[in-house]
Amino acid sequence: MNLRQFSTSVRQQPFNLSRWFALVGLLSIATISAGAGYLMSMFVTDRMLQQEGELTKEFVRSVVLVERPLLDYFSNPDATMVDGDSAALEESFAHIARMPDVLRANVFDRERRIVWSSDQMLIGRRFDANEELDQALSGQLVVHGAHHDSPKPEHEHLARRANLFVEIYVPVRDEQGERVLGAIELYKNPQSLFDALQSLRNYITVGATFAGGFLYLALFGLVRRADQTIREQQQRLVDSETLAVVGEMGSAVAHGIRNPLASIRSSAELILETDPETGRDAAADIIAESDRLEAWIRELLSYSRPITEVPDAVVLAPLLGRSMDEFGRELERRHISAALHLADDLPAVRGDPLLLGQVVHSLVANAIEAMQQDGRLEIVCEPASGRQKVLLSIRDSGPGMTAEQLQRVGKPFYTTKAKGLGVGLALTKRVIERFGGQLEIDSAPGRGTVVRVVMEPA
Repeated sequence: MNLRQFSTSVRQQPFNLSRWFALVGLLSIATISAGAGYLMSMFVTDRMLQQEGELTKEFVRSVVLVERPLLDYFSNPDATMVDGDSAALEESFAHIARMPDVLRANVFDRERRIVWSSDQMLIGRRFDANEELDQALSGQLVVHGAHHDSPKPEHEHLARRANLFVEIYVPVRDEQGERVLGAIELYKNPQSLFDALQSLRNYITVGATFAGGFLYLALFGLVRRADQTIREQQQRLVDSETLAVVGEMGSAVAHGIRNPLASIRSSAELILETDPETGRDAAADIIAESDRLEAWIRELLSYSRPITEVPDAVVLAPLLGRSMDEFGRELERRHISAALHLADDLPAVRGDPLLLGQVVHSLVANAIEAMQQDGRLEIVCEPASGRQKVLLSIRDSGPGMTAEQLQRVGKPFYTTKAKGLGVGLALTKRVIERFGGQLEIDSAPGRGTVVRVVMEPA
């Protein structure tokens, strides 16, 4: 694993937790605070208006019960009244209109007709489309705030007296409180109530703003501290991973150099003990293995070169062909037949040519070592999954692995070879996964082993 590649892959898309929380947290807390303040303000306003309506209802009921002309009129509106009774009735209606803060009073009968009003122009009129009046005639107390711009026809001329007012519909019941006889509509302008409501809204706004700001600052401090801690832990993880990669690279180099060194030693011993003709073949082996070591060392030194953060497009055919050439003499010595099958339309894959070359080299070396003598090696590389993937399969005719060995294979420092270090396959798996690929192994005793490498097209 290239150290620069690992460190740059970690930095590709840094997530700034503090910055995101500063934006998302501010919007979220501001929205919640504004919504909570608005709902609380609406609740308080509704409760206080309802309380105003209840007080008005009790006052109206006491007037109706105490002043008999009102109750008698509602009980029998068609009865003929003498002048004294009409004057008393008018005075009773006027008592209601003279309640504190009343702008207008309208008295409705069961037929929805205004039988008396403090605005003489409305007497005798009927307002059919009036949902609040319907509710009052059904026995409900209706209270709500209103504005002079309201389109209701019974609000005529109120704009000259008040901009805001409270509209209250009080049902008038009989003496037993069972039957609704009519309804009284009152328009009130309780300025002290409106001032109190405005003060409460201001307090709620200030309180919601302060609470939201305090919550935002407290959470931002925690998030910023957490972000710093995460960054520190991430840096420590990068440092630990870097050290681990250094160790794996060193182990991989040692793992790859063992076989050429053993071949060189055997060839040198053969030169000392055999005739000149055999010695020339052994010397050729020494030269080949020395060139092989030199190539590996050049690759190792090339790891120090700067590389781009974006993986390269790597063509696999040359890597596979070079690997087969490097192991040519080894295959011939062990009497192993080898076949390489490459698809004609094979796409390039994402990765680093040096690292993928080491992957191919390691997998082919493992297959050859597993077969020992008189085996067959088959390498197939082709597109897969509708050209969304590239599949590299390396099949050997070796003894295969048991289920227990297959479960542990690929873990660092586990090997089935007598002189292996157990790092080659682990490093291979790590490199493949770093470029978004997958490594799969299928094996069974007596059936050989198939290693499948699934890679992403470039």
